[in-house]
Amino acid sequence: FYHRVGDTWRLDPAAFLARRGETARFIRRLLAATAARPAVLSCFGLHEWAMVYRDAPRHPEPLRLGAAGTNDVVESHELKCTHFDAFRFFTSSSAPMNANQLTREDQELFEQPGCLHAGMDLYKWATKLGPVVPGELWVDCFELAGDFRQLDMEASPYDLREWGFEPVRIETAEGKAEYVRRQRELTSRAQELRAQLLVLLDLLLSQEDHPRRAKQDAPGT
Repeated sequence: FYHRVGDTWRLDPAAFLARRGETARFIRRLLAATAARPAVLSCFGLHEWAMVYRDAPRHPEPLRLGAAGTNDVVESHELKCTHFDAFRFFTSSSAPMNANQLTREDQELFEQPGCLHAGMDLYKWATKLGPVVPGELWVDCFELAGDFRQLDMEASPYDLREWGFEPVRIETAEGKAEYVRRQRELTSRAQELRAQLLVLLDLLLSQEDHPRRAKQDAPGT
């Protein structure tokens, strides 16, 4: 998706959009819809618990509270998952307990900025946009995804202490407070990166109807 202009190679927006325009437009709609919603900070990472509710663990690590204790945590809380790619791994017993029955088709209607998985997905979207995204922004998205995933696993039902990760005990008031504090900090970082991706997407898509101008104005590398 590059073309040569003098001594530099520049992104060719027209060529990129011809191949990946539909993907770029979807990412733009999803990020804009997500950014505009208030963050939900009361899910407490229970999506991971719902994935093993009344079922065998999906991973070899032991359950920190055992099967019965894990089931008790799920049953004593409200499931508020808003991310389809987490919800689709809920067990058949936990899926009906979620506040919304999510589908791929309504993904844009439910994703919100407080969601850990929506934050991790910024790395996926940045990768799919490829040469549109500067390397520094791509790395920022990658590092944020790792930080989101750490909280995701520390708050999960799995006992990962042998892996060097202390649990965030979301079944307690103290654990909930720690989860929300870290979730809020990560959400703030995610919103900043989401905004940067939207600026790039708006610039890219604004040139969709002007391929000749796009070739002239595209930034060099």
